[in-house]
Amino acid sequence: MPTKLSVDDTIRKAKTFAKKGNVTEAQKLYHAILSNFPNNDRARQGLANLNINKKINSNQKQLNQEVNHLVNLFNQGQIIEVARYAETLLKQYPEEFIIWNILGGAYATLKKFDQALQALKKVTELNPNYVDAYYNIGVVLNDQGKIDEAIEAYQKCISLFPNYPDTYVNMGLGLKLQGKLEKAIEAFITALSIKPDHPEAYFNIGVSLKGVFFKKPNPRLQKIMTSLLDKKTYVRPKDISKAAVSLLKFNPKLNRHLEPQNMASGDFKSLEVIKDLSKLPLLLKLMSVCPIDDLNLENLLEKLRAKLLMSITELTNTSELLNFQSALALQCFTNEYIYSQSDDEKKAIDKLEDLVKKTLRQGKKPSSQIILCLASYKSLNHYEWSNLLLVTNETKDVFTRQIFEPNTELNLRKKIPLLENITDKTSSKVRDQYEESPYPRWVNLKLGLNPSSISKIISDIKIKIFDNKIKGVKSPEILIAGCGTGQHSIGTATRFKDSKVLAVDLSLSSLSYAKRKTEELNIQNIDYMQADILDLLKLDRKFDIVESAGVIHHMEDPFVAWSILKDCLRSGGLMKIALYSKLAREHIVKMRKEISNTGLGSSDSEMKSFRNMLIKSEKNHHKLILNSPDIFSLSTLKDLLFHVQEHRFTITQIQECLFDLGLQFCGFESDTILSHFKLTNAEEEDLYNLDKWQIYEEANPRAFSRMYQFWCQKI
Repeated sequence: MPTKLSVDDTIRKAKTFAKKGNVTEAQKLYHAILSNFPNNDRARQGLANLNINKKINSNQKQLNQEVNHLVNLFNQGQIIEVARYAETLLKQYPEEFIIWNILGGAYATLKKFDQALQALKKVTELNPNYVDAYYNIGVVLNDQGKIDEAIEAYQKCISLFPNYPDTYVNMGLGLKLQGKLEKAIEAFITALSIKPDHPEAYFNIGVSLKGVFFKKPNPRLQKIMTSLLDKKTYVRPKDISKAAVSLLKFNPKLNRHLEPQNMASGDFKSLEVIKDLSKLPLLLKLMSVCPIDDLNLENLLEKLRAKLLMSITELTNTSELLNFQSALALQCFTNEYIYSQSDDEKKAIDKLEDLVKKTLRQGKKPSSQIILCLASYKSLNHYEWSNLLLVTNETKDVFTRQIFEPNTELNLRKKIPLLENITDKTSSKVRDQYEESPYPRWVNLKLGLNPSSISKIISDIKIKIFDNKIKGVKSPEILIAGCGTGQHSIGTATRFKDSKVLAVDLSLSSLSYAKRKTEELNIQNIDYMQADILDLLKLDRKFDIVESAGVIHHMEDPFVAWSILKDCLRSGGLMKIALYSKLAREHIVKMRKEISNTGLGSSDSEMKSFRNMLIKSEKNHHKLILNSPDIFSLSTLKDLLFHVQEHRFTITQIQECLFDLGLQFCGFESDTILSHFKLTNAEEEDLYNLDKWQIYEEANPRAFSRMYQFWCQKI
């Protein structure tokens, strides 16, 4: 029989077993005590506690299983089932805030925003420090357009948990909608300080920087922009070029070199300038991936190119010099050698090329600095001796862009199928232009982070749908009519989930460029074909979506082309069209007449000559064109001012075309223009009223300076 002391030891052992979760052994010990001491209160209470805990643990286990089931349903997209089941569970667990939070998320996904807010506010009542609830409240309020309240919710979230990067990203999106771009960018930067590889933060910085001009320095942002450009698919470099240059100009040394008196000075020290510029990684990266759309910086780079040419054989080979030369050669290749050349430069180039030929005949290899110098005046693949060169670490980027990639395109063009021989006279002229000048030359491209369903894209861009069956198409077949060098086709193929894209164009040069970039990005859902829109009915195919941006206004009869595209569309299908605005291009029409009256052609030298005149001109319509990024490369300049065929439209004409074609206007796609339009057109239906858009454009004639870009539906 146990003694009193042994009872105490036994109870301690039973408690130890209980703490370790070994309930069975604890029960045995308590029962052993009670068999000898039936009235021992401590043993009786210990046994009772075991039974209570067992019940609690059982209930908690059941609750955990229910929550996990809800989460699995949510992840599988069974949102209606999540909402129904969560409502049922809350009858059994009315105080369980996790279930309320899941229910709030389900309601939000189903666009039941008021019910979502009620559920999420219940979470904050049950657990005032539950961070996810405030975050989700912010998301719902943002979807409702209640931006101020959404930002307050995110700020509450940050006060409870300051190290959650997604909160800063969402708050940045709200600040951007309020027009507070600098604060939005700071929020994205904070997200990156917490999570340096945050894709949404990078992506949204890129979106926010478009059109921004900085008035104060921000060295931290310069580093982020350099990294952003390194990401390759988060931003179109030209979209952030002006923002980048405005930041770079706060560098006192760069600013000093840009001063007219210093550039005109006979004491201009090119190596000193290069040394300073080489310390600006953002500048070198920008030079490598897109045309620099700043005339002052262009003048500096043009002068440095000439100075290097005149002294290249005397310069000491340094890493700073070669890094700068590589960036300069890439810049010149990307802008298609738009810089002017003096007669002295032309003579020096011939002399330097003779030196290279002589060196090669002697069985030697020319220096990297000489090769890079020549590559900044003409693409290396245009030199007959380029195949004899040795690729070095210093020249490999230039070799890739100027030799290897063009060679790849030559091989790819042989594999692109032809629908029909192109016989239309206007189409043939347009094809010849783009064969000579593929448009545009690009390096990096902004792609969506994740492809979306048609239904989600319709919701995101807020277009009006007249036949809802298009929302149910899971694997859309898409036609890109006039894909150019691939930016459009690649963007669409990565935008629409499970899509299959056929991209056609007149120009094999453009198509081979597009196919090369598509393969580089490992995109598998695009087929390319050479074809005229006028022949597309011979495909005998129908598509769920047809997109044609900036194409049919270059055809003999845009309405005929548009009608053919409509006939390629399934009933209920969507069409995206982009057309030139007559109002927005009045200054361009004047310049096209000036070009015609002076008898200028579209050779490189003639286009450069006209461009130089524009830069020096004091005429208002000439100054206006200098704001366009299209004047900073030859192919875009040709497309802008020297195109062989161009039509322009008014919104009234578009409205008439849509009526005649039996297409319904669904809405414009441009966040900036839509936001400005809504300042004076507050009703939701105003967005789809072309009469009101006509009034808006008359009051804002530069609104569609790029193009009208809109959706319509075949019903």
